[in-house]
Amino acid sequence: MNPDALPGFRVETVTIIDPDVIETSGSDQHPILRRSTNVSDVVNGSVLELTSVELRAADAYEVDDYRRIEVTLASGRRAWVYVADEIRA
Repeated sequence: MNPDALPGFRVETVTIIDPDVIETSGSDQHPILRRSTNVSDVVNGSVLELTSVELRAADAYEVDDYRRIEVTLASGRRAWVYVADEIRA
């Protein structure tokens, strides 16, 4: 894992209703990334290297509240992140 940051986003909470996800995670409250209008907002985290099989498994796990997008991190590195699907959110 490599520390990095995602500028222009903030972390909020979403209530999950999928019983399988709730059972797996142990909670119906999950963090979710949303774009921010505040230019100083940044989300600190780590970059994980995933295989294509692991990425497909992550896609299958995520509920409709999330969608995967490609972003540029503070380091300049490109990465996939799951963010709020604003159409549904």
